[in-house]
Amino acid sequence: MKTKHYSRRQFTTHLFGGAIAMGISPMLIAQKSTLPKEEIDWYNAKELGIEGKGWTDTKRYFDRFPSKAEGMVREAVWNLSRHSAGMCMRFVSDSPNIYVRYSLFLDRLAMPHMPATGVSGLDLYANDGNGIDRWAGVVFPDKKEIETIIAENLSPGSRRYTLYLPLYNGVESLEVGVPKGESFEALAPRKEKPILFYGTSIMHGACASRPGMAFPAILGRRLSRPTLNLGFSGNGLMEIEVATLLAEQDPCAYVIDCLPNMNETTVSERTVPLVKKLRATHDKTPILLVEDRSFTNSEFFPHRKTHHQKSRAALKKAYAELTDAGVGNLYYLDGDYLLGEDGEGATDGSHPSDLGMLRYADAYEPVLRAILKQF
Repeated sequence: MKTKHYSRRQFTTHLFGGAIAMGISPMLIAQKSTLPKEEIDWYNAKELGIEGKGWTDTKRYFDRFPSKAEGMVREAVWNLSRHSAGMCMRFVSDSPNIYVRYSLFLDRLAMPHMPATGVSGLDLYANDGNGIDRWAGVVFPDKKEIETIIAENLSPGSRRYTLYLPLYNGVESLEVGVPKGESFEALAPRKEKPILFYGTSIMHGACASRPGMAFPAILGRRLSRPTLNLGFSGNGLMEIEVATLLAEQDPCAYVIDCLPNMNETTVSERTVPLVKKLRATHDKTPILLVEDRSFTNSEFFPHRKTHHQKSRAALKKAYAELTDAGVGNLYYLDGDYLLGEDGEGATDGSHPSDLGMLRYADAYEPVLRAILKQF
């Protein structure tokens, strides 16, 4: 079979022409790089407020940990805390067009197993008027400085929007724009106590295709609650220094999902001290301990099954020790079915795809609903 070679221009023409022939809009393949010639009113997120930010005294506005954490936690954790995972901006507008311009912290826009839309993109959801937030648009980042339209020719009407920030990149600056004369009302971060999620790369958002598809964001929408995403890729290790920072927050519930980064020894050593550290300042706040997900191909790799069994046994033992000692409002979630049962929920056996993120949310939701109903 003879291979046909295209120049870059020919390939672009071929790709777009084929897409058009199939009825696919080129906007679904490449984002517009230029803005329409209309005057735009820009609104600065730093001035209006961001939800999902636990501390105000941060080194950069969009950091997740306070500035004092530098040198207090390990360097790897500090560097990951500079990602904007879990943060969002909420606003109301009747504009037919919504624009964004923002500057990213890191040069790396994507990862081998996770697209730029999830790593470095902005993700827009709109309330449909029936209480459901539905996806509306996403930015396709191809550089660090981005100015683009994220939703165009929207149906008439005023509605509430949620704009999710990048999962695996940091943000230096962010503005949202609407055409001059169109309404725009920023919504202050909600006053309700958030659900605080502490965990690993899975919590952090790997490998969601968009920021709004990370499972803490999905649960935030389903439960109508603000969330704090404190997932640290490869570094969710129940460290006491991190626990000290978590104890400074006042959430409606703590979710501790660290086992994917741990083994039976570290689970045995660190679970009880972490829970006791939180209980020292929060005697009644619910704490949910979560087992690790099963690798989707673990049935073919006995050492993975053994790893799951040992770390889960250690967590169960710590849970029993805590409850026997009278620690109340402590809950437990099994890990067997966090990614489903068919092996199709992960990109690499470990990190959820969008399907896997939905399954994680499905597993968490009834447990969190039952917990929050009591408090």
